[in-house]
Amino acid sequence: MSTSVRVYWDDSLTAYDFGPEHPMAPIRIELTMRLARELGLLDQPNVTVEPAPTVDPELLARVHDPEYIAAVRRAGTDPLPESWKYGLGTEDNPIFPGMHEASARIAGASQAAAEAVWRGPENGGAQHAVNIAGGLHHAMRGRAAGFCVYNDPAVAITRLLELGAERVAYVDVDVHHGDGVQALFWDDPRVLTVSLHESGRTLFPGTGFPEEIGGPGAEGTAVNVALPPGTGDQGWLRAFHAIVPHVLAAFRPQVLVTQHGCDSHVEDPLAHLALSVDGQRMAYQALHELAHRYAGGRWVVTGGGGYEVVHVVPRAWTLLMAEVIGVPLDEEIPAAWREYVQRVIGRVAPLRLTDGQRPTVRDWTGGYDPGDWLDQAILATRKAVFPALGIDLMVDL
Repeated sequence: MSTSVRVYWDDSLTAYDFGPEHPMAPIRIELTMRLARELGLLDQPNVTVEPAPTVDPELLARVHDPEYIAAVRRAGTDPLPESWKYGLGTEDNPIFPGMHEASARIAGASQAAAEAVWRGPENGGAQHAVNIAGGLHHAMRGRAAGFCVYNDPAVAITRLLELGAERVAYVDVDVHHGDGVQALFWDDPRVLTVSLHESGRTLFPGTGFPEEIGGPGAEGTAVNVALPPGTGDQGWLRAFHAIVPHVLAAFRPQVLVTQHGCDSHVEDPLAHLALSVDGQRMAYQALHELAHRYAGGRWVVTGGGGYEVVHVVPRAWTLLMAEVIGVPLDEEIPAAWREYVQRVIGRVAPLRLTDGQRPTVRDWTGGYDPGDWLDQAILATRKAVFPALGIDLMVDL
């Protein structure tokens, strides 16, 4: 069990709502937290649940252009024709009432999570902190993108730097490239951004290729693993272990911030990877271990994408929170939760927390196949960033 975990959650976080036809349905967050509560995760002695505060306006203005923030405020009360210039009012980012307030609470929860982890349990903070509604990694400095209005992971990282962190690592396992976070810290050698995602050749946002390694003076601090469509548990975990532990070891972060979009699952309707919940849980376990190995246990955890709202998101993120908290769970899903799903959205809920898979890791030590698309992707990333970080390209071989 982790020494202390802070979970930021209240019903106000479901106000981030683009409308009934939009994939980013707030019910996915509600069902996740309800399942976590039914399983007793939020009642553990090492867990404190706190409401989401509103982000500090000055901090938000250090991440996003003030002109853009003003446009978000206006759009949520009196939409203007020029809102589209800021990525607002589009199919991806429809305008909704109270858009600024809802987005500012998600950013505020990630800010608070960063502050709690930096203080640590010895100073009234926590060892780990979770904002499951966060992970809005596509928002850029001056525009919304990909269902994301304010970039809460960037808010958390910026706050950590303000508090005195000299090296912050961000690892993003969403199926989509974490382009907004990468762009915001492109020239900052204090921030390592790592993204494992479906290749931009086949999926939004069309970026995240191995040669994207950071700006002048920050080379090697952007790490991108562009995976081929159809990659499943074994291939995904092979890529993770061939890249992530090595770059974290070289960078030596003081804090680990992670984004856990679960849209890499085979049932996700918007992407083309083929992970199981079991494979995703192995990624959570690996990141937890790496947070302790390289960042002194300081771990800020956010959600992200994920659009299969019954069978994937609640199970994946409940397993994530169980890993963060350090509590093993039984396989069976409580009947009360399944009945709630049936009553509220008319769908049959799963009976078990996992998909019953037993993924194995085919690590890099056995060599690689130069004719395999997955191994080509892994090798391209290693060749692009390992020399810049002082890592032996032949490590593991």
